[in-house]
Amino acid sequence: MSGQYDYDLVVIGSGPAGEKGAAQAAYWGKKVALVERADSLGGAGINTGTVPSKTLRETALYFSGLLQRGLYGIDSSLREGMTIEDLMYRKGIVVVKERQLIERNLQRHGIELVRGSGAIVDANTVEVELRSGGSRQLTTEVILIATGSSPHRPEGVPFNLKSVFDSDEIMSMDRIPETMAIVGGGVIGSEYACIFTALGVKVTLIDTKARLLPIVDSEVSKRLQAQLVKLGMMFRFEARVRGVRGTDERVELELSSGESLETDVALFAAGRRSNVDDLGLENVGVRVGKRGLILVNEKYQSSVPNIYAAGDVIGFPALAATSMEQARVAMVHAFDLHYKEQVSPVLPLAVYTIPEISMVGLTEQDCRERKIPYLVGRSYYEKNPRGLIIGDLTGMCKLIFSPDDKKLLGVHWIGEQAAELIHIGTHVMAAGGTIDTFIAAVYNYPTLADSYKYAAYDGLGAHQKWMEKQAT
Repeated sequence: MSGQYDYDLVVIGSGPAGEKGAAQAAYWGKKVALVERADSLGGAGINTGTVPSKTLRETALYFSGLLQRGLYGIDSSLREGMTIEDLMYRKGIVVVKERQLIERNLQRHGIELVRGSGAIVDANTVEVELRSGGSRQLTTEVILIATGSSPHRPEGVPFNLKSVFDSDEIMSMDRIPETMAIVGGGVIGSEYACIFTALGVKVTLIDTKARLLPIVDSEVSKRLQAQLVKLGMMFRFEARVRGVRGTDERVELELSSGESLETDVALFAAGRRSNVDDLGLENVGVRVGKRGLILVNEKYQSSVPNIYAAGDVIGFPALAATSMEQARVAMVHAFDLHYKEQVSPVLPLAVYTIPEISMVGLTEQDCRERKIPYLVGRSYYEKNPRGLIIGDLTGMCKLIFSPDDKKLLGVHWIGEQAAELIHIGTHVMAAGGTIDTFIAAVYNYPTLADSYKYAAYDGLGAHQKWMEKQAT
C-alpha cells in the first residue's frame, strides 16, 4: 500500500458486489475498508430481494402442496390457517444466517467494516457519517461503488398506505391478503405473482407489455402463462395504471382500459433505480445515465479512473451472480492482478416463477430480429422418466442452434430444477459446442439433465429435414 493513503480500497455497499469486490482485493493483500449504512449487511440481495424471495418461494411451495399434487393427484395443501408468521419464519432464519456468513467473510479477509453513510469528497477520499455519531474521512487509492438499487416508485402512488407496497416492502406485510394486484410483469413481479398465487391469493398481474416476461423466449413465456392461468392467476396486458386510491385495508387501481380493479393489496414492481443520491458523485465528475446508473467501461471503471462501480448501480443485467463477477473483474483491473480479467459473455438467467424458468443465449425472437438462421430441438418432462417420478409433466428443454454447423445458440428450460440445469448448457455454449456435444455425453439415468440429449436428438431430426430441403 502506498503510504499516501489510509487504504488501498474503500468499498461503499455490502451487497454481492461490495462483499466480493472487497474480498477479492483483500485476498491479494490489499488493505480494505467497507462502508455500510444499513443496519444489516448484504444489501437488497440478502435482506429484501434475491435470498428472501427465493426462500419465500420454497415456503409457498411447501404450504401450497403443489409439488405433491403433481405426484399423487391430491390436494395436500397446508394453507388452511396459515399465518404471515408461518410464511415468513423460514425466510427470517435464512436471512440471518446469510448476514452472519458475510460478516465472517469480511473478518476472515481482514476487511474493516465502517458503519455509516459514505460520500465521495474527492477521487481519493470518502467521508463517512458514522452511525455511532460524528464523521470520519477515509483516504484511499481506489474506490468501489456498490450501493445497489431501490424500487422505482411511480409518482402519484400512495405508498404511505398499508395496502400499497414496493418490492422491498412486500416482505414486511402484516397479513396474507385474499386478493392482490401486481403492477409489472418482469422478473420481480412475475416471481411474487407466482408465490402468492401458490398460497391461494387471487392475483391479477398488470403490465404494459403484450406478454409475460418479454426477455425470455416467447414459447417458454406462453407455457408459463398457461400454467399460471390453471392456478387461477389473471392478467391484464397492454394496460397502464392511471390512478391509485384506497385505504390501509383496500386499494383501487384505475387502468388505461377504463377498468377499475379493487384488491386487498397492490404491489408495484415496475423497475428499479440506482442508489447514488448523496454519494457526492458530482464532487468528482463521475458520469451517470438514466435512473442514476453509473456509466462504466468493460472493466467497470467510471469516468474517474480510480473509481469503479459494479452491481445494480450500473444497471443491466443487475443479477447477484453477475454483480459478484463484475466486482472481482474491477478489482483485478484496479490493482493490475492479471487474474480474472473479464466476466463471461455467456450469462445464464433464472426466473424463480412456479414453475421456474431459465435461459442462456439467444431466443427465437432474437434470431428472427437479427436474421440469424436457426433450428430448434425440444424435449418434454412428460416423456422423461425423472419428470414422471417427480410429478412434473409440464417442463421442457429447448435448444436453439445453427443449421450450418449445429453450433448451440440458445438454451431454454421451464420446469423443476430449471435454474440448476441451465448451467450444463451454459458451459457448452461458452466452449463453442454443438448439439452433438449433448448426444455424445452420458447422463445419469433417470435425470432431468438427460433432457439435453433428447432435445439434441429432436434437433438432429430437424437438421436432417433442413439438409434434405437444401438438397432439393
